[in-house]
Amino acid sequence: MTPIGTGVESFWTGLKATRSVVTTLSRFDPTPFRSHLAGEVRDFDPTAWIEPRRAKRLDRCSQLSLAAARLALDDAGVDLAREDRDTVGAMMGTALGGVAKAEEQHGLYVTGGVRAVDPGLALTVFAGASSCNLAIELGISGPNITNGMSCASGAIAIGEAFRAVRRGEAEVMLAGGAEAPLAPLCFGAFAIIRAMSTRNDDPATASRPFDAGRDGFVMAEGAAVLVLEERERALARGAVPYAEVLGYGLTNDAHHMTAPRPDGRQAVRAMRIALAEAGLVPEQIGYLNAHGSSTPLNDPTESGAIRQVFGAAADRLPISGTKGYFGHALGASGAIEAAICALAARRGWLPPTVNLVEQGEGCDLPYLTGAGLDTTPEYLMSNSFGFGGINAVLAFGSEKREGRSEKL
Repeated sequence: MTPIGTGVESFWTGLKATRSVVTTLSRFDPTPFRSHLAGEVRDFDPTAWIEPRRAKRLDRCSQLSLAAARLALDDAGVDLAREDRDTVGAMMGTALGGVAKAEEQHGLYVTGGVRAVDPGLALTVFAGASSCNLAIELGISGPNITNGMSCASGAIAIGEAFRAVRRGEAEVMLAGGAEAPLAPLCFGAFAIIRAMSTRNDDPATASRPFDAGRDGFVMAEGAAVLVLEERERALARGAVPYAEVLGYGLTNDAHHMTAPRPDGRQAVRAMRIALAEAGLVPEQIGYLNAHGSSTPLNDPTESGAIRQVFGAAADRLPISGTKGYFGHALGASGAIEAAICALAARRGWLPPTVNLVEQGEGCDLPYLTGAGLDTTPEYLMSNSFGFGGINAVLAFGSEKREGRSEKL
């Protein structure tokens, strides 16, 4: 569920279009703020996936979560009626969860008093609402967590779900991230700290990872959910996997709430942990989806960290920062970018870094631009870094790699 498309095919079409869909924010009047830009999921009707009375009780973040989960189950061919639901779980990530709903309800409280407030407010701002609503709606009672680790939370959810399956705690895990932050105070909080782009006169060029002209990120909304299960089980039921999760690294800078550690040491360590768990060396990675937030501090720091991990191999490594397409969906971003890696591995095309015209200082790596690259990497990596100094990295293997494709 993203600004460039809903569902696998629409999302892939949006990627292949290689253009930004960032526009002037329409959800509310953004003129009081320095930034007026956003990546919006337009024409979203939750009742296409959720019973109307149930949908009315959920905030937009949980609605997006449920819609994405249903899309994922359908795409994976998982019929929950045939599963032991005690062995099916959900792990989600979100930076802000239901805060936007709380903001709306606060306005009603101020003007109309407590009787004007939605009686279900406490249940929408509950930090675990995303994964718990999946459990309730789908009747799945396996492991269940929603983490709130900022812009790395979607990747963390996938990493933790990967480990839950590997440990035998679940047969199937729904894992991903969701974010619905486009409300005045939520949006304004990031504008106040000057974290967001002010390229208001040209929205389509505002999100520009690794570019010399970047001036901040563009806030977006969206959700992505992936179905994880043990590979042989998936093949036995006739599924065609996109990719295999091989490794997961998680560290913290222990440095600053908003600024990355200048030497990138903990981002480096997260990448190395993911590689080690996957049993890979840097030279084997054929594509890296960078965090690439389009902020002045993050992009060169990440570039330097990648250089430390990959050394001379970095000069031959296809890399892209895909937030140029529609901005930064905060806690959903890592899950969306994991989905990009999985699709790229299956379909043999790597998306470009949209809006990268002139590489910024310290961003001297071979970032993909233009029409992207037709190739099928055997191994892929995705970086997700967030406020609080959190670093999460996922390593993937293509199902088309040697020793795998003959079993499909």
